[in-house]
Amino acid sequence: MEHCCETMMHWATYRCSEHVNPSECPDNIISLSQHSYGIRVHDGGSASIAIVFCPWCGSKLVARSAREP
Repeated sequence: MEHCCETMMHWATYRCSEHVNPSECPDNIISLSQHSYGIRVHDGGSASIAIVFCPWCGSKLVARSAREP
């Protein structure tokens, strides 16, 4: 999958070696679902706030389902 910039690619695909569950890792800041990108809410749950623009490059984010057949 292509991402808008290298920084988004890094954070959207980030995998921590200490935390199996991405929601438990304080360094895991971007969530990526089939439908949207989000910024994780680190409150002990798995919530995230949907975003439509990249916080690093400002590009409009396109949902994965719109990119992939």
